[in-house]
Amino acid sequence: MGAAIGLPAARTAAHIRAVTVRVTAIVAVLATGAAARARVVARRIGQMPPPPGPFRPGFWRSPIRGPWLTSVFGLVLLIGIPLLFVTGALSYAAYNPGLDPVNDQTPDKGVLGFYLFDWPTRPYWLYRLTQGVHVTLGVVLVPVLLGKLWSVIPKLFEWLPARSLAHALERLSLLMLVGGAIFQFVTGILNIQIYYVFPGSFYTLHFYGAWVFIAAFVLHVCLRFGRMTRALRSRRLAAELRTDLAHTRSEPPDPDHLVPTGPAAPTMTRRGALGLVGAGSMLLLMVTAGQSIGGWLRNTALLAPHNRDPGDGPNGFQINKTAASVGVTPALIGPNWRLEIHGHGPPLTFTREQLLVMRQHAADLPIACVEGWSTGNQHWSGLRLADLAAMSGLPRAGSVLVESVQSSGPFSTVALRGNQVADPRSLLALHVNGADLSVDHGFPARIIVPANPGVNNTKWVRRLTFRA
Repeated sequence: MGAAIGLPAARTAAHIRAVTVRVTAIVAVLATGAAARARVVARRIGQMPPPPGPFRPGFWRSPIRGPWLTSVFGLVLLIGIPLLFVTGALSYAAYNPGLDPVNDQTPDKGVLGFYLFDWPTRPYWLYRLTQGVHVTLGVVLVPVLLGKLWSVIPKLFEWLPARSLAHALERLSLLMLVGGAIFQFVTGILNIQIYYVFPGSFYTLHFYGAWVFIAAFVLHVCLRFGRMTRALRSRRLAAELRTDLAHTRSEPPDPDHLVPTGPAAPTMTRRGALGLVGAGSMLLLMVTAGQSIGGWLRNTALLAPHNRDPGDGPNGFQINKTAASVGVTPALIGPNWRLEIHGHGPPLTFTREQLLVMRQHAADLPIACVEGWSTGNQHWSGLRLADLAAMSGLPRAGSVLVESVQSSGPFSTVALRGNQVADPRSLLALHVNGADLSVDHGFPARIIVPANPGVNNTKWVRRLTFRA
């Protein structure tokens, strides 16, 4: 009986195996045929002449284009871009994005926020330095980036676009590198000029764009570092700087086909190309760096949107946003204005006159903004945030939520960390340089914290909520 039942089962299993073998064979035949047809198509495409214009090898004829010049530009970027990335990452950390949802401009950053830490308050000029370097360096590197793109532009029009899987991956990394560089530099410069045409938050776009770009940059360096070093050794910089136009010659043919097959007569030496890029960078340095350095150099910062002081007197220093531009009206900051302090216990309410009779403290601190501009040290006076935290019943507050009378817009509410509250130079400022705050500088009261991004030094404060 058992044998009779087992026989059909065995026949069924054998049948399934046979069908499986047949199907596998058919799939293998089809796959082999498809692969063969794909190879034939690829071969035919490869035999086709490239499209007219920049895809033709003879289109690019400059005799100074080649591995050496490309590598010189690449070496400058190899030094500058990591510094640019690090200072940008530090700027992101300074905004306290991991502290509170009101500060976090990229809540979905996930593992990309692995490096975030408590931003320090010492030295007080730290953010002024890091952001000034970030913005100034980003502007200064623009001519170098353009020179590098010019030197490798034949690679962007290489034919065939993809000759193999490995070649396709290399082309994809090149697309990410070039696209990422253009995106980061363009969005950064637009932000410096306060020209917001982004399809979303600048902080989010610039943050994710930076990670895509740096990943492509690291991959590119790994793939090309050996070729770059060999190219740099192939010619002496001093010799190239002495070579005149009459003696300018093409480099030997290279595997990347940067050297033209039919070079034209030179119209510029490599010395001239390096000088043009260097002069462009120096010019941009002169018309940008003054906004961060300050002093008389501020008058040279012609490209900076905040290169001139708004008037004279104690309040005659830069501002980012005026009261009128964000809807802060005289009624909101007039005699009926009150400061609310919340913490452990019943809330406290003060008029400005009551705040003025309390013990005042002073600190000499600059204001530094994400656009790269900064002021010199201003003499601020007011109440220590640490003293206000003690009044709220939380002398060792872990954070404070600062709310402005500004009803909407980014950074109208900001969270500060416990180390910022505890610093004796962190103030609820009522005066600057011996005078009342002007309306545009935050009257009747504003926050000033050492090494803090300008937008986190909230103006027109109406409520402080200290938290454990």
